[in-house]
Amino acid sequence: MSFDSLGLSEPLLRAVNELGYTSPTPIQLQAIPAVLNGGDLLAGAQTGTGKTAGFTLPILQRLSQMSPAPAGAKRHVRALILTPTRELAAQVEESVRAYGKYLKLKSTVMFGGVGINPQIDALKRGIDIVVATPGRLLDHMQQKTIDLSHIEILVLDEADRMLDMGFIHDIKRVLAKLPPKRQNLLFSATFSDEIKTLADNLLDSPALIEVARRNTTAETVAQKIHPVDRDKKREMLTHLIKRHNWFQVLVFTRTKHGANRLAEQLGKDGISALAIHGNKSQSARTRALAEFKDQTLQVLVATDIAARGIDIDQLPHVVNYDLPNVPEDYVHRIGRTGRAGATGEAVSLVCVDEHQLLKDIERLIKRPIPQEVIEGFEPDPNAKAEPIQRRSQGGGGGGQRSPRQGQGAPRRDGAGGNGGAKPAGAKPAGGNNNGSRSSQKPAAAKPNGKTDAPRAAHSNGQRNGLSPNPGSLLGGKPRSEGGNGRRDTPRSGQRGR
Repeated sequence: MSFDSLGLSEPLLRAVNELGYTSPTPIQLQAIPAVLNGGDLLAGAQTGTGKTAGFTLPILQRLSQMSPAPAGAKRHVRALILTPTRELAAQVEESVRAYGKYLKLKSTVMFGGVGINPQIDALKRGIDIVVATPGRLLDHMQQKTIDLSHIEILVLDEADRMLDMGFIHDIKRVLAKLPPKRQNLLFSATFSDEIKTLADNLLDSPALIEVARRNTTAETVAQKIHPVDRDKKREMLTHLIKRHNWFQVLVFTRTKHGANRLAEQLGKDGISALAIHGNKSQSARTRALAEFKDQTLQVLVATDIAARGIDIDQLPHVVNYDLPNVPEDYVHRIGRTGRAGATGEAVSLVCVDEHQLLKDIERLIKRPIPQEVIEGFEPDPNAKAEPIQRRSQGGGGGGQRSPRQGQGAPRRDGAGGNGGAKPAGAKPAGGNNNGSRSSQKPAAAKPNGKTDAPRAAHSNGQRNGLSPNPGSLLGGKPRSEGGNGRRDTPRSGQRGR
């Protein structure tokens, strides 16, 4: 089946053809007609299956066919797409522009870590579609630089990640400002029970699309485990890269400190590498991604901030230098390869400390992952497991470290600076824990998701109001990212930095 059969207009089909798209993916095949129909939608698909086009193409068509602003009148924001991370927001807005190149619609992206004034100027000139992270959107709302009263279509993209990152309070504040009559689209890489609870409160008789069993990994990704001692991980990674002549390798670490240190060590081994995480400036993150995409950079070392925000055609290799604490993050990480039908390889370096994490992952994906011991790197059979959250700063495993407090208050979603997530029990102004997580909170590092103290819930009694008790939806406090990223804007009083 071709895109021509989905009811898309000629300008959109022309743009799609120019991009080299021939046949729609399963999620696109089902989502595009559903969105064009005008109803609410709850859609889930494995990451890398093309769900961004699944909602951007029909949104562009609907907006182009709906009544536009009269000639000479100011454009109002008519579609709002919320994403959890800066990288994903930029990626989605880039798709909007690429697919809508032959339409008279204007879009912009807004996130923290960059100046707010260019975003304000774009809004003043008139915008039809805004792609935003929640924190920076709230900043515009507080400064009254954006009017959401004309929103016709709302999209929550990667909704499961936004819940994991504690964005429920921000989402509630945004929903309270939207008109009650609108089309709501909720897209997610996984369908958790929390997502279905959110959908029940947000969506009105939605169509349901789930093109793959929840939390499954793509069949196009070859998965493998290499058992190794914790202090031999870096040496093994260098060995694998050089022995197999790997290029374009995306490596995931658990902490920002571990990412920085590993990138530096790989450089000393003669392998070009850069780190990307929440403490990096937006310009540094953009530059590292650009070099990685154009293959001038061999290795990109990332925290989970990149698990949803990197979209590279035919990325061949993903390496879990550290296994994630939350099994679902394994699915998101390795979903960076094997995209859109291409093949890819996902390798995990697993030490004795991570055996339980591996069991949790295999239980989630309902399959064992093949293991291969590399000659010369046989793990010590007598090695004893150490609690990951208590391990010292030394060693080569890149495991989770104990918190370091008192290094500055955390900021929101990509504002820059050195703020880290608060360890459990710390005061609200707790310092940078450099990517660590308290032993009381066994959740994984989350991309770009550092949160402030929970915001007050806003329940307006309309269908766009969520559960009046966010804790009942999320099981308690919002999770933080573990220091690998922050929410989208500086706290009040820190704007403009």
